[in-house]
Amino acid sequence: MNTHTKPLRGMTRRQLLTGATAMGAFVIGSGYVAGSNAAWATEMQAMSPEGFATLVQMARDIYPHDRVADEYYAAAVKGYDTQDKAEMAEQGIAALNARAMEMKGDDYLNIGWERDRVDVLRSMEDDAFFQTVRGGLVTGLYNQKAIWPIFGYEGESYSQGGYINRGFDDITWVG
Repeated sequence: MNTHTKPLRGMTRRQLLTGATAMGAFVIGSGYVAGSNAAWATEMQAMSPEGFATLVQMARDIYPHDRVADEYYAAAVKGYDTQDKAEMAEQGIAALNARAMEMKGDDYLNIGWERDRVDVLRSMEDDAFFQTVRGGLVTGLYNQKAIWPIFGYEGESYSQGGYINRGFDDITWVG
């Protein structure tokens, strides 16, 4: 289990989905966001579930990896769901939604095509909120050991004598 997400214990899948709203890849309920397949969920502490789902989609659109599940993107942005960061995040999401409405006629999360969402993000790439989220994702997403095998990264090598004698030259696509 990822330490950044908190499971909803004692809930059946049917209970989880009851009263929730499906928003594309997410199910948004009262105080939580879940994957549309209900394979993961996280409870909200300070952010609105809609805002958090938008932040997860934004993270996926900034660093898209088809083989990385949404739960890892949710873990990467969970740090914004705190009392001291939620207001900044919600304001940034409101600006993102306003730009999406202006450019595409709908809230960011409701824009169906990734290309259209990326157009909205590109129009805001100099914005402080975008830069904060993008910068935080570098460590928030890629420091999760559970996804390292997806990218073929075996972790640090210093404690094992370095890379020189541990497959330093086994990458077949270089050369």
